[in-house]
Amino acid sequence: MTAKNTPAAWGSVSQTLHWLIALLILALGIVGLTMGELPKTPKYFWVYTAHKSIGITVLALVVLRLGWRLYAGAPKPVPGVPGWQERIASATHVLLYVLMFAIPLSGWLYDSASGLRPFRWFGLVEVPKLSGPDPQVVAVSHALHEYGFWLLIAVVLAHAGAAFYHHLFQRDATLSRMLPRGWLASPQKD
Repeated sequence: MTAKNTPAAWGSVSQTLHWLIALLILALGIVGLTMGELPKTPKYFWVYTAHKSIGITVLALVVLRLGWRLYAGAPKPVPGVPGWQERIASATHVLLYVLMFAIPLSGWLYDSASGLRPFRWFGLVEVPKLSGPDPQVVAVSHALHEYGFWLLIAVVLAHAGAAFYHHLFQRDATLSRMLPRGWLASPQKD
């Protein structure tokens, strides 16, 4: 397997970024849905800081992933996939990128406008504020962060469902080309 994408498959860099970002977003979602229930102890503040730090990390990884995709290109469409499915897949990928930018940015803006003490990425580097304290910005950014997350969940489920549909029913390489070679048997058409 090559680092760069080929006409037939995603390369190791694209695959690694795809699955790493997916895993981090899953962790962020689980923590985000449960952290509000934590008692206000030092652990509570540590969990919030970790959530923010991982969110900023996801934002940086998405920037890297988009840059890599622009540099390395994308595989050609899977042979035999109808044009309307390719257009839906392209629109879905654009929406995923928009949400992967919007959700961490809205969280960062929410933190900035909340007037909280300066946030340090994993306790190491102070993250600049995007806004001064502002209750309206807090309300809008919090809504974008929360509703954007639920939209992301819906789009990710559709994205994963389509990949499994292609593998199980269309029997094409849509899913296998985002996995390391040999992890999934190549589908055989009947």
